[in-house]
Amino acid sequence: MKALIIVDIQNDFLPEGNLPVNEGDTIIPLVNELQKNYDLVVATQDWHPSNHQSFASQHEGKKPYDSIELLGLDQTLWTDHCVQGTFGAEFPKELNQNLIETIFRKGTETQIDSYSGFFDNGKLKSTGLADYLRGKQITEIDVCGLAADFCVYFTAKDAVVQGFKTRILEQATKPIFADNFEKIKEEFVKMGGEIA
Repeated sequence: MKALIIVDIQNDFLPEGNLPVNEGDTIIPLVNELQKNYDLVVATQDWHPSNHQSFASQHEGKKPYDSIELLGLDQTLWTDHCVQGTFGAEFPKELNQNLIETIFRKGTETQIDSYSGFFDNGKLKSTGLADYLRGKQITEIDVCGLAADFCVYFTAKDAVVQGFKTRILEQATKPIFADNFEKIKEEFVKMGGEIA
């Protein structure tokens, strides 16, 4: 059985959003088309409290893309984005949600970020996604969405570690930093993942 994980296609990651991914909106028609090819479709949703510590606004004198330490981990600081209950956190109306069976929210803990749909960045808490997929007899996963070099990559990487045969669908994702994504793709293939 094969699942599609749609990662963080939310208004704040689209060109008009607070943390735009270049051309992030252009993948939506393809993602809509892909969904009917899978036994199961799930989505992840960044869902931050307004005082999330990954926001540069929470640290005096810091600006987006600065780096700090958070709970002993390196943390890139971001503009405020995907704040719970805001328009920016919502899925865009263009994204077909009819086949999405379940949504896994992440980034809900104030003190730690969560790029992966499976765990927070410190692996302190699980979202329950791996167990959910196993409960549905899923063995293969394709990952798409935003952004390629952060939440898509970390979700796909954790899927491999959890024992799923995993592919990143390159045409159905866009990176924040294109150079970074090129490096990440090599790492992902080395650890047993595939780029499709």
